[in-house]
Amino acid sequence: MSKRVKGGITAPQGFVAAGIHSGIKKNHQLDLALIMSEEPGPIAGVFTSNRLPAAPVILDRLYLKKGIGQAIIINSGNANAFTGADGLTNAREMGRRVADQLTIPLHHVFVGSTGVIGVPLPMPAIRNGIFILVSRLRKAGHKEAAKAIMTTDTYPKEIAVQDRIGGKLVTIGGIAKGSGMIHPDMATMLAYLTTDVAIDKKTLQTTLHAVTNQTFNCISVDGETSTNDTTLCLANGKAGNLPIKTGTTAHGKFEALLFQVCHHLAMEIVRDGEGATKIIEFQIHQASSDQAAKQFANTLATSPLVKTAIFGADPNWGRIVAALGRAGAPLRAEKLLIEFNKIPIVKNGKGLGAQVERRIKQQMKKPFLTISISLGMGKGSSKIWTTDLTYDYIKINASYRS
Repeated sequence: MSKRVKGGITAPQGFVAAGIHSGIKKNHQLDLALIMSEEPGPIAGVFTSNRLPAAPVILDRLYLKKGIGQAIIINSGNANAFTGADGLTNAREMGRRVADQLTIPLHHVFVGSTGVIGVPLPMPAIRNGIFILVSRLRKAGHKEAAKAIMTTDTYPKEIAVQDRIGGKLVTIGGIAKGSGMIHPDMATMLAYLTTDVAIDKKTLQTTLHAVTNQTFNCISVDGETSTNDTTLCLANGKAGNLPIKTGTTAHGKFEALLFQVCHHLAMEIVRDGEGATKIIEFQIHQASSDQAAKQFANTLATSPLVKTAIFGADPNWGRIVAALGRAGAPLRAEKLLIEFNKIPIVKNGKGLGAQVERRIKQQMKKPFLTISISLGMGKGSSKIWTTDLTYDYIKINASYRS
C-alpha cells in the first residue's frame, strides 16, 4: 500500500535540491531552481507539441537521446523562447555552468525555463545565481525549488509517495508549475519527477509517456499549449530493487505509484488555474471511438461559452450541445444524455425542463462539478479536468507583463 511522505523531489534516496532569487524576477521572488542526484541515472521526458519550442526544450530533446541525467536547472520569469540562436547558446551555458560546478558531463544536465516569451535571459544574474545555487543544494531544499519554478501560480505544488516494490522501499517525488497556458497536448506545464527506483531508460520513458497521457494530458485551463511544456523523470537506482521490466508485477506497482504522483500534480495545476473558482470533470461515454471521445472532451474543456456559463452557475445546456456538435466526431441528437452531478438535464435529444435546471443550478455553485455525456454511439470514452473562466483570468493575463 502506497503512502504519502514529506520531502517532495528530495524524498527519494540520493537527491538534493535548491531554490534561490537570482534577479530574473522582481521583489526578491525565487526564480532559479536546481535538482541533483548523487549518481547519474536514466531520465525520461515528454515535451510540448508546440511547433515553436523554447531553447531549453530543443536542448533537452537532444540530450534525451542519450537517456542519462544527473541534474536539472530551471529558471522562472523568462521563457527563453523565440530568442534566436542566442537563446540556445544561453540554455547551453546554463547547463555547462552547472556541469562545471558539479564536475559532471554537460549532457547530464537538463534545462528548463518558464515565463515571458521573446526576452533574452539576464545571463549575468543567472551566472552568479548558479554559483550560489550549487552551494545551497541540500535535502531540505525541495520547498525552495518548488517555489522557484512558479510564475502565476498562487502556491507551490509538490508531492512524494512510497511503496514496496520487490521487497525494497521505492520513493517518487515531484514538483510542478502551471496555472495558465494549460491544455492537454503534452506536457501542458513544467513537472519534474525524481525516483530512487532501479529501471532502464526505455521502460522509464514508456511508463512516463503512458502516465502522462492519463494525467497531464487530461487537464486544460485555457486551451493554450506553451512553448516550454516539459515533464522530466530522473531515476538513480538507490532503492536497490531488481531493475524493473515491462509487464511485471513490479512494473505495474511502479506505474501506479507514478500515476499517483502525476495525477496529484495535474489536479493541483487545475485547482490553481488562473482565476478559477471551480474544477469541472467532463466524462465522455459511449462515443464511436476513444479518439472521438477525446475530441468531444477537448472541445468542451476549451469552450469559453461553456466555461463562462459554469462560472455563472447557469445550466445552459445549449452551449454544451453546440460545442459537441462542432467537435467533428459522430453523434446523434436522439441518443444524447447529459448529466450534471448525476442529474440528467438532456435525455433523448431533449432538455428536461426548468425544474431540473433549478436543481442543477444549485449543484453548479459547488467547487467541483462532474458533467457526464453519453453519446450512444459505441464504446469510446475519455475524461478531462478543467476550470471555469472568470473575470480574474482576464485581469491576470491582461497585465501579465506589467
